[in-house]
Amino acid sequence: MEWEAWFTLAVIGCCFSALLLSKMSADAIIVGGLMVLLLTGIITSEEALAGVANEGMATVALLFIVAAGLKNTGAISWLSQNMLGRPKSIIQAQLRLMTPVMVMSGVLNNTPVVAMLIPAVNEWAKRQQISVSKLMMPLSYAAIVGGTMTLIGTSTNLVINGLYIEQSGSEGLGMWELAWLGFPAALMVLIYTLFASKWLLHERIPAISQFDNMREYTIEMEIEPNGPLAGKTIEEAGLRQLPGLFLSAIERDGNMMPAVSPRAKLMPNDILVFAGVTESIVDLQKIRGLQTPSDHHGGVNSFSHARTMAEVVVSNSCPLLGKTIREARFRTHYNAVVIAVARNGERLNQKIGNITLTAGDTLLLEAFPSFIEQQKNSRDFYLVSTLADAKRPNHDKSLLAVIIMLCMVSSVTLGWLSMFKAAFLAAGVMVVTGCINAGSARRSVDWMVLIVIAASIGIGVALTKTGAASAIAYQLVTFADSEPLLALAMIYLMTVLCTELITNNAAAVLMFPIALVTAQQLDVSMMPFIIAIMFAASCSFATPIGYQTNLMVYGPGGYRFSDYLRFGLPITFILAFMALNIIPIIWPF
Repeated sequence: MEWEAWFTLAVIGCCFSALLLSKMSADAIIVGGLMVLLLTGIITSEEALAGVANEGMATVALLFIVAAGLKNTGAISWLSQNMLGRPKSIIQAQLRLMTPVMVMSGVLNNTPVVAMLIPAVNEWAKRQQISVSKLMMPLSYAAIVGGTMTLIGTSTNLVINGLYIEQSGSEGLGMWELAWLGFPAALMVLIYTLFASKWLLHERIPAISQFDNMREYTIEMEIEPNGPLAGKTIEEAGLRQLPGLFLSAIERDGNMMPAVSPRAKLMPNDILVFAGVTESIVDLQKIRGLQTPSDHHGGVNSFSHARTMAEVVVSNSCPLLGKTIREARFRTHYNAVVIAVARNGERLNQKIGNITLTAGDTLLLEAFPSFIEQQKNSRDFYLVSTLADAKRPNHDKSLLAVIIMLCMVSSVTLGWLSMFKAAFLAAGVMVVTGCINAGSARRSVDWMVLIVIAASIGIGVALTKTGAASAIAYQLVTFADSEPLLALAMIYLMTVLCTELITNNAAAVLMFPIALVTAQQLDVSMMPFIIAIMFAASCSFATPIGYQTNLMVYGPGGYRFSDYLRFGLPITFILAFMALNIIPIIWPF
């Protein structure tokens, strides 16, 4: 090999080491490596930017917007609430969680699916009194393996398919072609988790419990007259065992009903009085069928999806001190609705409208985003802060968002549109129809993932251009004694190892040129090697750093690094054995 090839391998080795040993973000490290190759003249500016124009990378960005549209309309929350139910055992809970997650990850990018479900699973585990550590890792594994069933299930599939299209000039893989391998893999992971988790997945307590040492508020919510909760019992509506919340009373026609039975039926315009902590109230606001009481909002509920939640502390110079919230006409004064009140960290057992404001009271408000800018320097409040992820979903458009997503999947499945065109159209329709606004669409894109993909493609170009990929492929072919199956196994295992050590997208992109040249030197079809890279890069179960969803559940599940090794290593080997037997049959050499 010439010096350029050795230098490229050295840069990649440094990137690997930095990803393993340093605390720098993956995008900064990969971009740094690309910059070194660019400045030393190994690659040109056009080659460095090759990843920016990659169709697979652009498709990933568009699918983030589609998933955000589903989240903003409450479609994902509705699905999760209806699919999880009330299991009677941990095995039932894992089955009810993993099966729909696998299906959802097949038609949506799996990273945003996990991001949306983590708080829902956290709540559900508390409500069902199940250790959350028994559910978070299965959630990640289900999303990972579910993503292997379709072309759009994971960004890795899209990126490698994009590279394959560039190299072969073909139309690429079909929407469901990967299901030949992905479906048996999903079944294998499901069976393994249900039976092995009892012994190999230990119960852990998350480092930070979201309900520890929090202020306790009093909050009132009204049953929408024509909403889905009217006519249901409290238990049927799922309002009895809300984590961090307690339903203390119901006000009906001016009469207060304390100590309500779970079998009591909810009637239109009932006022439900809850006591609970901030995060629980945020989740309560997102339940379809509940609204801010009409005597609080003065007719603003029709705009509630455009409002967010803020927490303020009343100062000693507030002009409303000494008045009740109703007398002070708080909503008229600040264009914000008081939905909960806490005093000295404790709840107040009286109607919100009748609470007399005193200095130091903490109020939870529903307001337009402009409220924060207007009041952050106001003398009326000591502190003004927004609550994360507190925007109420626009439930009226949830059905529309689901239809848009189904149309996207159907158009690709039937061959009417390419994946990129279908995702582009779906994302555009989500914005045009108001399922998500342009600002939220921009914020929904995980730019770090895209930057890692684009920069990795540039480094992959350097591997090919300098001859480093050819040299590695030659060594592989020589070691495999020109046996395609053995070479395939080595490519697969190298990809798994790289994925566990760095990230799935970077590993797949860096292995692509090596696999391509290996197929050319063996004079066989490149397709088995392409499929092996796609699948192996998604089989990251043994470490939390190899796949983004594993890292996302690491904290909420309270896991240790060893938990992933103990529980994930066996299924990694099982899937490797299965894949190396299936791939040559479905995609022959």
